[in-house]
Amino acid sequence: MYFQLFPEEVRPATLITRDRSEIRDFAKEQGGRIVIKPLQGSGGQGVFLVDAENLGNLNQMIEAVSRDGYVVAQEYLEAAAEGDMRLFMMNGQPLRFKGRYAAFRRLRSGDDIRSNIHAGGEKAKAVVDDVALHIAEIVRPKLVEDGMFFVGLDIVGSKLMEINVFSPGGLGSARQFEGVNFAEAVIVALERKVEYMGYYKRNFNNIDMATL
Repeated sequence: MYFQLFPEEVRPATLITRDRSEIRDFAKEQGGRIVIKPLQGSGGQGVFLVDAENLGNLNQMIEAVSRDGYVVAQEYLEAAAEGDMRLFMMNGQPLRFKGRYAAFRRLRSGDDIRSNIHAGGEKAKAVVDDVALHIAEIVRPKLVEDGMFFVGLDIVGSKLMEINVFSPGGLGSARQFEGVNFAEAVIVALERKVEYMGYYKRNFNNIDMATL
């Protein structure tokens, strides 16, 4: 749901609900083609493509997805056929180390609509272009404001599909394609944060902020 707090220009039309009629109306608004998935899901589990051919089974799909909570319904992005990009952000900036961006692509396997690795998707080298960097710049202020130190952006075409804030996995995959140990940059940044916190406590802990 954190994803919904970002500008509409970078995210697909999204509905979060447990109401079947709302999801059905949303599907009609989107031309009968949407994707539904569980709000608490991960790894591509419980993801369904709804289109005109299976609209009659929508209720059954909603039942399956809503067993553990709310349903996320999103407009279907045609660019999803080409997979997605996981771009890592650190301290509000695309993570770049030794001239390389920490990113990789996930491609679909066969006819499966999911590109998640756990669902059989394949990994590939990513090209971090101006579109991806523009998306990163748009979400940067909110990430910094909320203290989101390390996150993973899932980008499809010109849209942001998800922001992974609890388990932004795949840094090893980025290393695999870029030949750079990005974990080193993350550790150095964490050490710097700890050092700054210690310096602040030693030098400013006794200052009365009300007098400043």
